[in-house]
Amino acid sequence: MAIRMLSRSAGVAAAAAGLFLTAASLAAAPSAPAAPCQSTVTGDLRLHTLDSRVFGNSRTIRVLVPQDYDAPANAARHYPVLYLLDGQNLFDACLSDVSHREWGVDETVYRLVREHKVPPLIIVGIDHAGALRAHEFLPYADNVGNPGMPEPAGRRFPAFVVDEVMPLVNGRYRTLTGHENTGIGGSSYGGIATLYALLAKPTVFGYGLIESPTLWIGMGQLVRETGPLAAAPLKVYMGFGGREIGDPRAQAVMDRMLKTVVENFHAAGYDDHTFRYVLDPEAAHNEDAWAKRLPDALTFLFGTWHEPHPPAGPAH
Repeated sequence: MAIRMLSRSAGVAAAAAGLFLTAASLAAAPSAPAAPCQSTVTGDLRLHTLDSRVFGNSRTIRVLVPQDYDAPANAARHYPVLYLLDGQNLFDACLSDVSHREWGVDETVYRLVREHKVPPLIIVGIDHAGALRAHEFLPYADNVGNPGMPEPAGRRFPAFVVDEVMPLVNGRYRTLTGHENTGIGGSSYGGIATLYALLAKPTVFGYGLIESPTLWIGMGQLVRETGPLAAAPLKVYMGFGGREIGDPRAQAVMDRMLKTVVENFHAAGYDDHTFRYVLDPEAAHNEDAWAKRLPDALTFLFGTWHEPHPPAGPAH
């Protein structure tokens, strides 16, 4: 039996209910043309098209820069970078094709910067590939939630980010590079891609934001890969909701897997300052939940970040 995250199947039920409308009712009440969706972007968001050699397709890369990025006073300033997956769902509800909700990344980041809770950041939203989203994100097949799916290509995803997305961003923006200035994050299958990237490229990504990861992929293979951790990021935030899974047996399996991942990070030396797991009992599997936890996640990951000192000049 396939297990689905609750909010991702709600639209299917609504659509099925719609099939029971009679032709007469449709004729009696013709639907008016839908009003154009009004973009909810509020930040300084810059778009680029990336042609990928790794996956053989194209997608949009969405770069949110700090509010005063172009100010003359900041012309020499460089910024840490957080790469977030599912770029369509981060800034603009009009592009969120499942829930029609967004993370509110631009509003949240700008507010936290104004409140001096995080430093100015560059946020890079990497669009997913539509129908190929699972194929690109998953390193192992999801035979629980998507039984019979072909072998995915997600083991190539870290190389796609490091070898294609990061050079595009670093070549156009004033970024701070290196493990201590670079993070990656995502939700659901994107949370899986994030965890896999942290394990595959531990010297590249110093910060991980993992939301609602579907850890049963590959029969729990990614869970097993978290122990033992020999090289790892500086800080990791992981969140999950108590109302994400409708099947109690599947929920029990997920609870055990989440517990194992938390224990493996603690066994590797992580403590409350470097690893945070948040279980929100009332949260579902959707953008509203991830948006709600985003301020805490960003503050935990980047709240203690310090700008690197410039190299000392030659001694005289």
